[in-house]
Amino acid sequence: MLSVIVPAFNEAKRLPGTLRTLRVYLDGAGEEYEEYEVIVVDDGSHDGTAELAAQVAARWPHLGVIRLPQNRGKGASVRAGMLAARGGLRLFTDADLSTPITELAKLRPLIDGRTAVAIGSRALASSQVEVHQPLGREVMGRTYNRMLQLLVLPGLHDTQCGFKLFTAEAAVACFTPLRTPGFGFDAEVLLRARRLGFGIAEVGVVWRHAENSRVSPLRDSVGTLVDLIRLRLRRD
Repeated sequence: MLSVIVPAFNEAKRLPGTLRTLRVYLDGAGEEYEEYEVIVVDDGSHDGTAELAAQVAARWPHLGVIRLPQNRGKGASVRAGMLAARGGLRLFTDADLSTPITELAKLRPLIDGRTAVAIGSRALASSQVEVHQPLGREVMGRTYNRMLQLLVLPGLHDTQCGFKLFTAEAAVACFTPLRTPGFGFDAEVLLRARRLGFGIAEVGVVWRHAENSRVSPLRDSVGTLVDLIRLRLRRD
């Protein structure tokens, strides 16, 4: 069974299209994903995101909705979805589908006896960045990933792409103790996976920047830098 987790904060405008796209793909996937669930995790939205998702769920039995009582951050949302999921494979994807759900076909074959985590990347030769972020945001991301390679996760080129697939075992082991509630959670999860001996595969994917991103270049660059320092010092 496949679980698809969609963290959502004030996504009432984008979510209907995202859910339609996910349903068309998963319903059309045939035997490979005959059993699946989609979980929208509402991160304390105040624009009706949860109510909208609940309306769709009433007509789509595969869709579930989790409501967090207040805004806690993307990491907290993904954690809630990952731990509530029932699938043997658990994917989280951004609500804007910057990486198309069809790219799951690239990640799925990488999960085997040695590899329990497969991550999409915008930084490999095989990556296809069709719409770039604004220059400042792109420089911020590259700088962060470079620092992450040097200090915490050598060998991984892009930890922040919001398209990652886990086995159930790896998801439970890595997300249960998660301490980073914000945008820096990816690095903590991947560091935990590596320390626990789960193999990580990175593959280039199609990626398109979507307007109205929830990332604030100034606020989140400072926050992720602090998270990075904490990760470097942490031993648990």
